Amino acid sequence: MDIHAIKDCALHAAQLGGDTLMRYYRDGVEMRQKADADRSYDLVSDADEESERIIAEVIRERFPDHELLGEESLSGGDTGAEDLWIIDPLDGTNNFAHRVPHFAVSIAYYHRGQPMVGVVTNPARKETFVAVKGHGATHNGNPVVTEPVDCLSKALVGCGFYYDRGEMMRRTLAAIEAFFERDIHGIRRFGTASLDFCAVGLGYFGGFFEYQLSPWDFAAGRLFVEETGGKVTTADGRDLPLEKTSVLAANGSLHSAMLEITAKHHP
Repeated sequence: MDIHAIKDCALHAAQLGGDTLMRYYRDGVEMRQKADADRSYDLVSDADEESERIIAEVIRERFPDHELLGEESLSGGDTGAEDLWIIDPLDGTNNFAHRVPHFAVSIAYYHRGQPMVGVVTNPARKETFVAVKGHGATHNGNPVVTEPVDCLSKALVGCGFYYDRGEMMRRTLAAIEAFFERDIHGIRRFGTASLDFCAVGLGYFGGFFEYQLSPWDFAAGRLFVEETGGKVTTADGRDLPLEKTSVLAANGSLHSAMLEITAKHHP
């Protein structure tokens, strides 16, 4: 396994995917409800689908024997494959639809179930986040070192909401209230999970939680957090599976304190 070749392929694919998104972002694209969705705010567009197709072509040309898993046409990928690429061609679809320049392409490579390479790009902001197992993480080519935060009262916390607007939303709001009772500096909900993980890795957030995410939402960002000294588990403290799951990503020194809250209110 040539980890550097894999990283270069992921970077190239993410760049092309991001270029595709920006073309649609500038020129306009019709957003539509996903065919299998029963919620009008669960959106997809030609931008998502073309970005995923281009990313898949780049990876398959270089690594034809590898398995691909993605949010759109690649959703049937085998998570048990020895060599697995996990792709979100447009993370933050609702931001994109409303022309908020906070969305991303997320690409991860897993070997035997373990994250080895993660690349997240925000093409609107020209930001690139890269993590390689055992080799650290970079932001726009610069090494990232995150300082520990010793208590929640010094932290800004990020969160996400799954599309569910029933019990899961109420549990999330209850957890947010509990965080405020611990005198955190504030809550932020930016709507692009892959970039929220990167915000944890950079030290902007003390931690981030969401009670339901898919593998393509967290696969790359998870490694970025870990390679900057953070810890990632489910929001009730278990090892993170490659399936829909809750997630807690935090500065290593804050993970236990955050887990007390997210586990208590876990759906």
